Order: sequence, then structure tokens, then C-alpha cells
Amino acid sequence: MDLIISKAYISSDGGWFMDVFHVTNQMGQKLTDTKTMEYIEKALGARGTTCATEVRTWPGKQAGVAESIDGGPTAIELVGSDRPGLLSEISAILASLDCNVVAAEVWTHRTRIACVVYVTDSTTSRPLDDPARLAAVEEQLRNVLKGRDGDRRSARTNFSLGFMHTDRRLHQMMFADRDYEEEGEEEEAPLVSVDTCGERGYSVVNVRCKDRPKLLFDTVCTLTDMHYVVFHASIVSQGPHALQEYYIRHKDGCILDGDSEKQRVIKCLEAAIQRRVSNGLTLEMCASDRVGLLSDVTRVFRENGLSVTRAGVTTIGGKAMNVFYVRYASTGEPVDTKTIEALRREIGNAMLLNVKNLPASAKPSDSNADAKFRFSFGSFFERFLA
Repeated sequence: MDLIISKAYISSDGGWFMDVFHVTNQMGQKLTDTKTMEYIEKALGARGTTCATEVRTWPGKQAGVAESIDGGPTAIELVGSDRPGLLSEISAILASLDCNVVAAEVWTHRTRIACVVYVTDSTTSRPLDDPARLAAVEEQLRNVLKGRDGDRRSARTNFSLGFMHTDRRLHQMMFADRDYEEEGEEEEAPLVSVDTCGERGYSVVNVRCKDRPKLLFDTVCTLTDMHYVVFHASIVSQGPHALQEYYIRHKDGCILDGDSEKQRVIKCLEAAIQRRVSNGLTLEMCASDRVGLLSDVTRVFRENGLSVTRAGVTTIGGKAMNVFYVRYASTGEPVDTKTIEALRREIGNAMLLNVKNLPASAKPSDSNADAKFRFSFGSFFERFLA
């Protein structure tokens, strides 16, 4: 729903709970739309469990819009060692096997990559359900994930039918892959601490980091996947930073036992926060969907020396709405003006292209010239869904 939680209080005791969330829209304004408030009441209210099918999809959702695509596709889960051009290789293989990518989410963290790709047959638009074909797809994807060194840890694939909560699944995949054990230096690393509140029988987790959308979701999902229960919590945004405090116990009622368990929680929360952080250039693209589109776009990135650090691919009504976060594969430095103009020449004529997070040295001097490449995802969805 693209709502921002600026402050929250969570409390549960004796089988009852009370959660308070202070939310605004993306412009920082109070919610006044009756339709939005009714939707929230249906989804979270007393009848929420009985209205699951009725409120399953929010019509204005922009991230992970795949839930609104008809005819359940095949979900392909991939986890492996990241390297420049890997997404391009994966999408090229799928195109060569007559698989149309209708949606995808790709995350990279340190040396690892995880992605969930939703595909259909390029001819029938039906899910892939032939065992022999699935085996062929799996074999080729596994070979790509293994890379030149043949690292079998990189060769993990899984298939399922229909849609899932993709962000939640990506967290679970990377947690199972133990990406939190990978070494790496990151800008503005979060500060996480774990203490013991002995008199109340809780472990207390404190998080301080740069604020961003979905931060609360990422931390709470991680604690849940680690089998901890949040009994009380306080969340507040202070300028560019967020402060979170959780009072937790293990599912068996015990508090965290020993320094090793505390350090594991700290590492897992740090990883969960950093997975969704993407520094570098943001490219938003809109075009008529076709088989092989993702393969063509990522090939252009690879040929221009760019590496994709995160990506979101969505298809609605024959339109592909894609977001890519890119940086130079060799140095990780900001993308310069020459490369940006090369991208516009190669893909700008075939689709609408919006470039965000430009470094100061790469911003065009002629704002009018740049305007023709810009568009608003929000306004596009408003027109399309009207």
C-alpha cells in the first residue's frame, strides 16, 4: 500500500495484544481516503481472516504487483554466488527455453544472490508443469549458478506453482543460505545490540540504522523466522534514522542464552537490514511486454560494464514495469554520464526510462532534454488502474 510507518508501539500480554501504528502516505500526509481506510480495516480487523480472498490484493500496489496477474505462473527460486552478468545469463537461458518472465525480484548481499522468478510458457501463457521440461530448466540454471569454479553451494533451485509473499521468501532463502556469515564492508552499517532484562524475563534488541521503507517488515520477519516472539516493541523515526527496540523471547519462553546466540541475532538482523539497501543508479523502465525483454535489457547492462545489485520486474496488462539498481561491476563506483547516455541510446527509444540517484557529475545540464526520458510510476498506475 506504500504507507510509511513513522512510529509504532507493540504490546502483548495474557493472550491479548495492542499494536499502534502512526502512518502517512509517501508525501508524509495523513490518510484521508475512505477506500484506503476501509481496506485496512478489512485486512486487519476482526473479519480479516474471513475476508482473505476479498482483500488479498491492494489494487494500487506497485512493488510485487505480480499477485494481480491471472493464471498462476511457475515460481523459480534461485540462490547462489553473485557475479557480474549473472542475471543476464539467467534471463537469457529462460528466454531460450521459451519461458516468459512475468515477474521477478532479485536481491544481492555481499557475495550472494537470491531471486524469485515467475515464468509462464511463452506460447500458451500457462505454467510450466511438464516434469521433463522442468528438469531441463533446472539443469541449465544450475549449471549457470555453479559458474566456472563449479561451486555446488551456488547450484540451488526450487520450483512451485502460484504466487507467494516474495519479499518474505527472499529473506527466508538468504537466511537459509547463511548470507549473514559472509564477510563484507558496508556503508552506514546498522548498530544492533542485544541485552538481557532479567527482572522481566526478556531479551532486549535495539536497532539503530538509516530509515527506509519496509525496515520494520525486514526486522520483524527475521526475528520470526529465527523463532523469536516479539512481546513488546517501540519503533520511531528520527530524521534520517530509525530506532527500534524489541522485547523478545524464544518460542519456548526462554530468553537468549549466551553470547554466541546474541551474536547470531545481531548478524542476522544486520544482514536483513542490508539486503534491501542499494547504492548506485536506479533505472525505472516501462515498455510493452514481450518474451526476452528482460534478457535484452540485462544484456545491455552487462555490455556497458554494469552489475545489477537489486531488481524488481512486474507485468500488468501487457506492460512491463521494471526497476533496476546498478553500479559498475569492476569498481562499484557511481555510473558516469557517458554510460548513462549509452543506455539511453540503446534502450531509451524502445521504452520509457527514468534515471534516479544520479551522481552530481552525471546530471545533465539541460533539464528539458532529460525530461522526455522521465515518467512517474505512480501516475502510470493511476491511469492504468482507473
